[in-house]
Amino acid sequence: MDTDVNVPTNIAKAPGKPATTRLGQLGATAICGNDITSSCLYVAAISILAAGYLAPISLLVVVIVLYLYRKIYAEVGDALPLNGGAYNCLLNTTSKLKASIAACMTIVSYVATAVISAKTAVSYIGSISSFGHNLPLILGITVVVLSIFALLTIIGIGESAKVAIGIFIVHLISLVLFVTIGIVTVASDSSILMANLHHPLPGGHGIAVAIFFGFGAALLGVSGFESSANFIEEQRPGVFVKTLRNMWIAVSIFNPLIAVLALGVLPISSIRQDNADFLLSLMSTKMAGSSLAFWISIDAALVLCGAVLTSFIGVTGLVRRMTLDRCLPQALLQENRRGTNHRIVLVFLVLSVSILLLTRGDVVILGGVYAVAFLLVMSLFAVGNLLLKIRRSRLKRNHHAAAPIVVVALLATTAGTVATVLRDERNLWYFLMYFGVTVIFVGAMFWRIHLLRLLLLVVGTIGGRVNRWASRAIDHTQKQIEKINSIGVIFFTKGDNLANLNLAMLYVRENEQTSRVKVVHVLSPGTEPPTRLREDLALIDEIYPDIDIKLVLYEGAFGPAIIEKISAELHVAKNYMFIGAPGERFPHQLADLGGVRLII
Repeated sequence: MDTDVNVPTNIAKAPGKPATTRLGQLGATAICGNDITSSCLYVAAISILAAGYLAPISLLVVVIVLYLYRKIYAEVGDALPLNGGAYNCLLNTTSKLKASIAACMTIVSYVATAVISAKTAVSYIGSISSFGHNLPLILGITVVVLSIFALLTIIGIGESAKVAIGIFIVHLISLVLFVTIGIVTVASDSSILMANLHHPLPGGHGIAVAIFFGFGAALLGVSGFESSANFIEEQRPGVFVKTLRNMWIAVSIFNPLIAVLALGVLPISSIRQDNADFLLSLMSTKMAGSSLAFWISIDAALVLCGAVLTSFIGVTGLVRRMTLDRCLPQALLQENRRGTNHRIVLVFLVLSVSILLLTRGDVVILGGVYAVAFLLVMSLFAVGNLLLKIRRSRLKRNHHAAAPIVVVALLATTAGTVATVLRDERNLWYFLMYFGVTVIFVGAMFWRIHLLRLLLLVVGTIGGRVNRWASRAIDHTQKQIEKINSIGVIFFTKGDNLANLNLAMLYVRENEQTSRVKVVHVLSPGTEPPTRLREDLALIDEIYPDIDIKLVLYEGAFGPAIIEKISAELHVAKNYMFIGAPGERFPHQLADLGGVRLII
């Protein structure tokens, strides 16, 4: 074991992103609000198809569950204010593999979101134009819409807070106008509502079963609730919790109310799968004629296209982070002249178009696929919260979700997942198909050294027949293994805690494909390192002979500035720097450390 000593002087504070340039409450709410409030354009129809006249009750149960998740997300976001949602939550509380499983589910949910949003947007326009119910034409135009937003993402036209605010305000005004006219319409003639209350429940189910299946379908109405956690670092302090509150208020008001109005305006028998994705347009025509239908359809197309762009941008950020963490092939990181990761966007486009064509744009099936993925991600977030309480109890946070609340929320989303699968088995099969493809790519990266060694064995076996080719293949494979193992990581140690050093090495061996670990200790000026640190590391070096361990000493104060300096000098990315969970006296936010990972 070697020791390097680095004594930097005059370390300035690392320039973090000023709070004044981060998103305020309106901008952050608009970005995630466009996502979650776009679901009200189709969730009422899906819920009514599943639960009949009991759909508003199912949607109210979802409101209660979402209130519980407000507390869960608030605690995790307060303790771990890092981008990435469920992936980062599990990455900092459990293993990288488990975090990657959550990320794979998130990718599938992004695929379903992009497709259902694009197809629904086209369907709303189709409801007021000449192509109407022409399914092949609708599917073709949907592919064009997805391709346009892929192109916009590739050339770097991202989401602007000002544009998002404009869309959000117009959308809220449109919904308020729609709801007001609907209330007046139903109040003046409630005969349709009364008739619907006597309509048989779907599938001949009883009340409890209908509410159960409706609950599973209605959970689609909170899609987008997790989006705020994916850009928490871009929000000003305290804004994240407010976005959760604002999204909950919007869902609580509009989703149940629109379902009630749908039952008061249209006979249940007229709400079918082939018109479920433009229900509000049908209602508008019935309530106030073609003018309102035109306005609502344009608004729907606008906000849904915003959700498509959010999906492309969101999945690009997530996949890039996973690729930097070596969970996916490094080829995905290639950038074009505009500095965007076009390969990630193109792969996502192919996945989106394929699921659109496989399901023929059936919004109910697409909603089911999304619901399975989204609900599993929500459930894993609840699991991450429980792990946070157990393994990261020392992390300071102002918000706390009581353990019973977390368990009840977890059981609720699990029940919603079961209901979604039981309602239509195709939901599970389509989800597993795309989830399986993603997991195969991630699994290949996790076990690539074993796969390369297997390749060496196979090539060595047939080497006698094709000796020259085999020799080149063995050479290349061995170089690849050496290249993978040579990428080092850093573990920051506060002192001579042998148990923590051992836990760190166990984490590296189980989660990272590397044979080089630099153990960094930051000294206060004029002090010596802990007396037993070298002895403990020598012992750890003996225990793990396959890992090259080097002690590196720096003088200064541990924080963002010295992390930046060490990353530049030792050529190790900050997301490959590990620390133990800091206590409540730690003066910095985790977000200020640039993605340093908690492993103990």
